[in-house]
Amino acid sequence: KPFSIMSKVSLLSYFLLGLVVLVHAKENKKIDFYELKRGDLRLNLTNYGASIVSVFAPDKHGKLDDIVLGYDSIESYETDTCYFGATIGRVANRIGGAQFTLDGKTYKLPANDHGNTLHGGTKGFGDNVWTVDYHKEDSHITFAYNSSDGEQGFPGKLEVRVTYMLLEKRILGVKMTAMPIDKPTPVNLAQHTYWNLRGHDSGDILSHTVQIFGSNITPVDDKLIPTGKLQPVANTPYDFLTPKEVGSRINDLPGLYDINYALDKSGQSHLSKNVVVRDPVSGRKMELWSNQVGLQYYTSGMLGDTKGKNGATYHKYGGIALETQGFPDSVNLPNFPSQIVKPGETYKHIMVYRFTAN
Repeated sequence: KPFSIMSKVSLLSYFLLGLVVLVHAKENKKIDFYELKRGDLRLNLTNYGASIVSVFAPDKHGKLDDIVLGYDSIESYETDTCYFGATIGRVANRIGGAQFTLDGKTYKLPANDHGNTLHGGTKGFGDNVWTVDYHKEDSHITFAYNSSDGEQGFPGKLEVRVTYMLLEKRILGVKMTAMPIDKPTPVNLAQHTYWNLRGHDSGDILSHTVQIFGSNITPVDDKLIPTGKLQPVANTPYDFLTPKEVGSRINDLPGLYDINYALDKSGQSHLSKNVVVRDPVSGRKMELWSNQVGLQYYTSGMLGDTKGKNGATYHKYGGIALETQGFPDSVNLPNFPSQIVKPGETYKHIMVYRFTAN
């Protein structure tokens, strides 16, 4: 029976956009793990980086498996270089030349990626301890972080909230908000989970099928900085407009996918279906909907021999990162959608994940 996702997503979008957390915890820098569970969907999270640690979902036989890559200990998250499950900010992805100019002033940022800034700098949001505003195990959890003026070179104070919530059967909603307090500032938050629908310790994802609802990519230079142009995906290895195996044309590229898609039918007020991933062995399928304009598609081609959860070792192509976002380096490319948020405005990033199996 077809799932009436449009009507349900419309209701979810309304709910998510209007959610206001009224209960605030006292300032607490303790790092801990937290659980959300509803029916046969279960999440483990940590306030270190407001990160997803585990997602347990059933396969076609009802067997539960953990389908995201991660670690067992806080110590491993503190030394992580893969951004497993993290909330990325203040500006996700890359900023060319590790600087940008806003209102006539040039801001210099940490150059932590070949002379560019990656994922917010040397200590972005994913490398900080967040507070827990509210936690109800069968419903939702809200993490809070207050970014100071000048943190990692970015202007102005910024109040950030991330809420993970379980909505209906096997549906995960994520709401990210950010409010500048005193200065305009760029904001581009992303969720950096690596997915392997067969199980986090099951090997590579090359036989997963992927459908991406993006007719164009933002091509990049040799340092992965966008050129500022859009390039159609038709008849190229980047064409996932119809479902294709991850590995079907990966050898036509430099061994991996790490590119931003300009999503079709997307915008800041309504949710659109961005990507569908299927694993033929477990029967699991994941749909991702969001209100963002871009999607970074990364097939972990640079992942190698990383010690993960439960004694697992993650290798190349061990997972897929699907990061809905604004376009990379938008602060330096005025033809790209702006990421500048002013005091009095609120940045909103909504994601809805739906898990099924057949």
